[in-house]
Amino acid sequence: MNILLTGASRGIGAAALDALSKAGHRVAGQSTKGDNGLIAADFANLDAPRQAWAAALGQLGTIDVLINNAGIFEGFDIDSSDEEWHAAWARTLAINLQASADLCRLAIRHFRDNGGGRIVNVASRAAFRGDSPNHWHYAASKAGMVAMTRTIARGYAAENILAFAVAPGFTVSEMTEEYLTGRGGAQIVADIPLGRVASTVEVAETIRWLATEAPPSATGTVIDVNGASYVR
Repeated sequence: MNILLTGASRGIGAAALDALSKAGHRVAGQSTKGDNGLIAADFANLDAPRQAWAAALGQLGTIDVLINNAGIFEGFDIDSSDEEWHAAWARTLAINLQASADLCRLAIRHFRDNGGGRIVNVASRAAFRGDSPNHWHYAASKAGMVAMTRTIARGYAAENILAFAVAPGFTVSEMTEEYLTGRGGAQIVADIPLGRVASTVEVAETIRWLATEAPPSATGTVIDVNGASYVR
């Protein structure tokens, strides 16, 4: 399959890129800076999703699967100024939700001309249970992603356009390893019945399966990967 994967430079995205490539798929990966052969696109800019899509089409010729993984997790205090507060919300929603929505729109229009396709959106446990007091905007963006996924699944299944989401909990990566080995790690693990946080490899394997193997009847599914720290 030909796959566009956003946020492919590190963490879950890098693990997904590795898993999909090893499985024999052609993957056009995106990152903000475009290092190591990835497509450069800064999703804080509204024209970046269309540019990334065009670049991926240029590489692949056609796209069978879109994986929206790019996102930011930036805390912000409610006692900040109105201007700072609004800027933080606008930035998080632009990168985490609007860019994903723009790419989904482009994908659906492309899939309609090519017999169908798949979308996998990487959401978060926060979509269902919320997040810290400094991350209202992050939780809201991921809840929006889940709602968008379900809407696409219901609206386009008859056209063989399938949509799935993954909702990881806390995931160990190069971005979180230091925190997990410090005092914060014990509190996080204590909240996870499995006794450990998820690995990026586990989340990536879930993404790979949804993107390439999950049965069509599973469209609209959101798979939790959180060690039972939140069940629904």
